[in-house]
This record gives sequence, C-alpha cells and structure tokens, in this order.
Amino acid sequence: MKYLIVGLGNIGQEYANTRHNIGFMVLDRLAKQAEASFDLDKLAYISQIKHKGQVLQLVKPTTYMNLSGKAVNYWQKMLDIPTENILVVVDDLALPFGTLRMRKQGSHAGHNGLKDIEAVLGNNQYTRIRFGIGSDFPKGRQVDYVLGNFNENESAELPIFIDKTIEMIFSFALIGADKTMTAFNK
Repeated sequence: MKYLIVGLGNIGQEYANTRHNIGFMVLDRLAKQAEASFDLDKLAYISQIKHKGQVLQLVKPTTYMNLSGKAVNYWQKMLDIPTENILVVVDDLALPFGTLRMRKQGSHAGHNGLKDIEAVLGNNQYTRIRFGIGSDFPKGRQVDYVLGNFNENESAELPIFIDKTIEMIFSFALIGADKTMTAFNK
C-alpha cells in the first residue's frame, strides 16, 4: 500500500524553525531516521520511505502554506493515492503545546493550509494529525506567534512530540486511522 504523508510548512530559512512549520519538522526527522533525503520536484520536496511493507511518500509543499492544496492534489494524482491514504501533519493553535490529535476528516478550523487542501481536493476526507502549538500570544498577534520560533522550554520537549507524531504516522500506515485514533488520541 502507498500513503501520501504531507507535512505543512513554508519554504525558506526564515520559516525553518517556526511553529507553523511543524509539519516540515516532523517529515525531516522521519526522513532522517529512515536515512532518506528529500529532492526538489514539482511543487514539493519529496522523499519515499518504506516501513514494514508500506510505502510512505513524504511531501513538503513548496507552494507556501496558503496554496498547499495544489501540491497535495498534484502528488495524489501523480502517485495514484486514494484520499483515505492521505495524512497531513499540521500545526494547531486550538490545542495546547505538544497535544496530538488525529482526525479522519473534518473542518479546516480556519487553518489556511487545510482550507486550501479542502478547496482543491473538493473534500475534507483525508486524515490529519493536528500538532498543538498552544495559543500563548496577545490578542491580534496570532501571525507573529505562528511564524515565531518555539520558546526554550518548548524546544527542549519538541523532539519527544515529533517522535510521537512519527509513531502515529507509522500506525496510520499499518493499522489505519480508526485504530490509531483509539491508541493515540487521549
């Protein structure tokens, strides 16, 4: 089976370690652990890894967050992957830092990356892992917060939560979203 694992973020060094780029960070660590590398291809950096017989196509869109759907749509069609085998890793302001939630489908909850994916695919039937980044910012400073770096305490704990996200990705590919949600969504 093939799976499309999409990490959302923005390209460019100025965004590399920002909260909004947690999807890229997760896929970078996943590829590194698998001793794989990313290549620049159409609309995305792509890589492929295998895990217990499953093929995971890793995609980091180069379209910037607000146009993520274009890359997801292209690679879904190019690789002939059904929507139910798409998993998107995304930051979430509504969840406390480090909280991880898998959802099989649902609202974009105002997230511009998910909003664009939904608009381009024409549905919201793909699975997503929402990675909590918290909401510790003054009113009106949301953009600065999501495009800001993790603080010192968060940075120290980040590898633990990234590794847990990778466990969820592998579980999704091996036993599906329902069983993964039961095991990990607490």
